[in-house]
Amino acid sequence: MALAKPKILSVSDAAAARLKDIIINADKDIAGIRVGVKNSGCVGMAYTMEYAESIEPTDEVVEDKGIKLLIDPKAVMFMFGTELDFETTKFASQFTFHNPNQTSACGCGESVAIEPVKLPA
Repeated sequence: MALAKPKILSVSDAAAARLKDIIINADKDIAGIRVGVKNSGCVGMAYTMEYAESIEPTDEVVEDKGIKLLIDPKAVMFMFGTELDFETTKFASQFTFHNPNQTSACGCGESVAIEPVKLPA
């Protein structure tokens, strides 16, 4: 019996609602939302999100709650088990990533340290 493939990324209800609104109101056709990580900041990495007009052959495609997320193959090992959320506080509304692989974050919240997940052999 084959093991179930671990879920790379899930979307909270709040994030799904906000992303659906963003996609519907985009000024161009959107194939999905590209999510990834890049080297940045004082701790090492930052999450990225952008419109994707097309799906690249190397994209890992995740669909959750009607949202199509396209994950850069270089980011997959850093994203396993992550939930994309949308949070509103008194002073801000923003997408947040709840990542079990994140080991620390800088004080300003702009960058994070993430350990790549180790999958069983």
